[in-house]
Amino acid sequence: MTRVLITGGAGYVGSVSAATFIEAGHEVVVLDDLTTGHRAAVPASATFHQGTYVDGEAVARLLEAERIEAILHCAARSLVGESIREPARYFGQNVAGGVALLDAARAVGVERIVFSSTAAVYGSPEATPIPEEAPLRPINPYGESKRAFEAALAWYGRAYGLHSVSLRYFNVAGATEALGELHEPETHLIPNILRAADGVAEATIFGDDYSTPDGTCIRDYIHVSDLAEAHLLALTATALDDPRTAEPLVCNLGNGGGFSVREVLAAAERATGRAIPYGVGGRRAGDPPVLVAHSRRAAEILGWRPARPSLDDMVRSAWAWRQAHPDGYGD
Repeated sequence: MTRVLITGGAGYVGSVSAATFIEAGHEVVVLDDLTTGHRAAVPASATFHQGTYVDGEAVARLLEAERIEAILHCAARSLVGESIREPARYFGQNVAGGVALLDAARAVGVERIVFSSTAAVYGSPEATPIPEEAPLRPINPYGESKRAFEAALAWYGRAYGLHSVSLRYFNVAGATEALGELHEPETHLIPNILRAADGVAEATIFGDDYSTPDGTCIRDYIHVSDLAEAHLLALTATALDDPRTAEPLVCNLGNGGGFSVREVLAAAERATGRAIPYGVGGRRAGDPPVLVAHSRRAAEILGWRPARPSLDDMVRSAWAWRQAHPDGYGD
């Protein structure tokens, strides 16, 4: 049993990870400022603190008071468009704030951290599936800020003995019975398609003339529960006597094949039993035809493989949660 602080534990990924950690027997403390998270998403048996990870002194006091042994860092700004408009916000929170979190951990002797990163650090890759050794060439401040924090983790590991795992992935989808995806504004494809199925707004396909079988972009998706289980396996690997993190460890997560936008739309129509209205817009700048992560390292080192790789299952679970929670989290 480990006492774990989960930053961003009231968010989509963080809350499902918190529930998964608790089910595995760990004690969870959640730190979230609730700007994008939901208090009702925090598991009842977790200890909740409303606040921000960028306040290093406050975080150090929290880590010490709660006797934290390890950190899962899920909190970060994550909107690509916003990062281009407001790079100061992204470097201030994701990089400077992240370093403040690391310094707080170092000050009180917390030497284990799992970082929920992003495959956006690769930018527009030369080939897919993308291996971890591919050049890091982020094309927006969001990806650059994640790359910079990964670099800080690596140097803190070499200098101060921090044991870390960074997990890079593209798109997270699906839901558990209790927890689902709810953002405002919503920028992700699957929830926006499901909003269209509910008649909220027409869905948009950005470009249908790519060099792919159906002309639409292909992207990697993993189920949120599979991501939570990867976080759990990574936590185990950060044990101070575990040789897997004697050096900072980076692993990609993915299904290995990817799905096109039209395939996602078709899966949503099967899940909802409805024809979903959509329009075709122009390509978005910087959108490569295919983005798929190679996850062999996660399988070999962490023992992680996606247990829920079916696109239909991901979309069906997301739709079931949406139907069961018409008011979201009630906030």
